[in-house]
Amino acid sequence: MGRMHADEHAIDTTLVARLVRRQFPEWAHLPVTPLASGGTVNAVYRLGDGLTVRLPLTAGGAGDIAKEARVLPALGGLPVAVPAVVAVGEPAEGYPWPWAVHRWLDGAPALEGHAARGLAEFVLALRANQAAGPPARRGRPLSTVDTATREAIDELARTGEPFAPDAALAAWTEALDAPQWTGPPCWVHGDLMPSNLLLRDGRLTGVLDWATAGLGDPAADLIPAWNLLTADTRRTFRDAVAPDDATWARGRGRALSMAVIQLPYYRHTNAVISANARYVLTELECVPAP
Repeated sequence: MGRMHADEHAIDTTLVARLVRRQFPEWAHLPVTPLASGGTVNAVYRLGDGLTVRLPLTAGGAGDIAKEARVLPALGGLPVAVPAVVAVGEPAEGYPWPWAVHRWLDGAPALEGHAARGLAEFVLALRANQAAGPPARRGRPLSTVDTATREAIDELARTGEPFAPDAALAAWTEALDAPQWTGPPCWVHGDLMPSNLLLRDGRLTGVLDWATAGLGDPAADLIPAWNLLTADTRRTFRDAVAPDDATWARGRGRALSMAVIQLPYYRHTNAVISANARYVLTELECVPAP
């Protein structure tokens, strides 16, 4: 994976080890190992067997450290494990932002087509949470990303990627035309990408990366219907979550928007995100038939 952002800070094992040794000497003896990740906001390192270190790559992600520390304690009663913040580090050693140490969660990233029922149980349990929370990053109306989505569709059409822009625009227009959510804001994760979903023995057991979580439109947590599931398992997920048609349409639009924005930006620097964006566009029938 190459450098993803023009303003990305250089992070390596040596820097992480120095930060840990200086600020948390009780862990100085633990080995530091980089983790392969499709993430775009943080560099993630394993610290010993039981911890991970998360360091924002850019200034834009720095506020997520404090947000996760506030949000995660409010998430009781979920059917899966969520990260526990063990410590928050300070800028030092030339690294300019706060960083965090989390408990390690066992599991492997989700594979296409898996865990539809477990995912539905998680989404419904999170939605039922009554705790106060911040606005969800992707919990606002789709109209707030209309310009960015249309620009991304135009950009993607110029890249040479197999892509049907007319189909994408038609799907996007349909999502925009769906009635907006008028119920009370719900708790949503907002970034249910396969790399944030941990499986063990085919079951969903953990959900990572809560920086986008908060209160908003429940359609935000329908995106794995297209970025993870297949036609058959998508039906299982929809039947279990039971969204109305408008919410399902907005979720479809949210998945489309994320994919068309991600693919032109990350197509040469993040193979995981790029491959998933292509999967979404295929599931949405926005790729020309062979």
